[in-house]
Amino acid sequence: MAEQKQESPGVPEKLKENGEMTWQEQVGLSLKTPMGLLGIGLTTICFTMTVLGLLGHMTGLIENHYAAIVTFLVFPSGAVFGLLLIPVSCYFRRKKWFRDNINKGNVTIDFGKKNHRRTVMLFLVLSVVNLAVFSLVIYEAYHFTESDYFCGAICHTVMDPEYTAYQRSPHAKVGCVSCHIGSGAEWYVKAKLSGLRQVKAVLDGSYSTPIPAPVEHLRPAQDTCEACHWPEKFYGKKVKQFVSYTNDDQENPEIQEISLHIGGRNPLTDNFEGIHWHVSGNIKVEYEALNDKRTSIGRVKVTKPSGVTEEYFPGGDESATGEGGKWRTMDCIDCHNRPTHVYEDLEQKVDFGLYSKKINPTIPGIREDSLTVLTKEYASRDEAKEQIVETLLSLQAERNGQDFVAENEATLVSSGAYLLEAYLGNVWPKMNVTWGTYKGHNGHQNEEDGYGCFRCHDDEHQTSFGKTIPQNCDLCHDEP
Repeated sequence: MAEQKQESPGVPEKLKENGEMTWQEQVGLSLKTPMGLLGIGLTTICFTMTVLGLLGHMTGLIENHYAAIVTFLVFPSGAVFGLLLIPVSCYFRRKKWFRDNINKGNVTIDFGKKNHRRTVMLFLVLSVVNLAVFSLVIYEAYHFTESDYFCGAICHTVMDPEYTAYQRSPHAKVGCVSCHIGSGAEWYVKAKLSGLRQVKAVLDGSYSTPIPAPVEHLRPAQDTCEACHWPEKFYGKKVKQFVSYTNDDQENPEIQEISLHIGGRNPLTDNFEGIHWHVSGNIKVEYEALNDKRTSIGRVKVTKPSGVTEEYFPGGDESATGEGGKWRTMDCIDCHNRPTHVYEDLEQKVDFGLYSKKINPTIPGIREDSLTVLTKEYASRDEAKEQIVETLLSLQAERNGQDFVAENEATLVSSGAYLLEAYLGNVWPKMNVTWGTYKGHNGHQNEEDGYGCFRCHDDEHQTSFGKTIPQNCDLCHDEP
């Protein structure tokens, strides 16, 4: 009986005869492997969905930002992964042929053959289409990752406090990247590399609660803030009003007005003056921050236009070098440390409610009860939504009786709604953000915690010859 030769299914007749195949046949056979078919299927599906998603976003039919994540990140990644699987499948298939001593030959393209011309033309057309689509995807993805929504809402739990504060700030119409990144490719690349670390922290839950401030490695204000605000401009004076109440007198506010010496370059004298003297073009102020929050200041150096540098030491002690202190050149955010993500002060928020009549000042004890309601610990923001109005009604019932609450229910509910809005704009229990978590340096209202002007202006920082950084009130403001 003649010996029967075992045949491999799916192998061309030419290979059965002499072990040789053209490169087109080798590629075609490779694509029929499970890995090759997976690559083709994944690429086809993801590429098609990417094109449809692009059309949807460009025509405005799709406005969901989470759909943008899928369109610009998930589908293109899947298509690229599928494309990579195709040559990998060919590689492993050819390795098997080599092991079986099949003639590998050289890849020869003969444009005299019609099927070769068609294959090359198809390859070129598909390559151009892929390049065009992926270039458009990269362009749209770049703009999407630069959007405020991407910065503030994608990582909702982590960034919700900052995004909420940003949306009500004076810079709400200024894009996040304008301040955090600015123009140019260098800082864009730095920001995206830093963003990888932040994405990892979000995914594995290792992010800080609350987010530490100030932000490390933030681009200098000269590159960002001064694109719109510049110290050369003379602002002169600006009147600021402070309104406050006490628990004993909810109807008659104490109103204090001060005239801030904003300053700048005075056009009459051509000299820098006022508060903005600190960041003037011909003055350089450097300081030694002794802690991460920059609330404790060691040595201070002031370089004047003449080139003379004065160095001030805490308590005049030249040996106080400040172990571990970090030197920093003063710029805008050393005073305006919350220029956009401004969180409100508890008492000021309640007093504003009384002043604007959003909290009824004629209700006995409403100020004290409002402070109690807002400082109560709620397990979550959802719990606060359920309990704040009810808690205010309960406190008023204990203070003024149930009949009083029944008679004034409408105005108490309205006051409670204002308190709820105030709470939701400033407190996030899950992120450990509450009243006073983020304080400002522009002024000296939180001087007991080391915030504000008196970090340096304390009459204690002295030079070796006894000159001090003064604490005179009229340096920065006077009566209007």
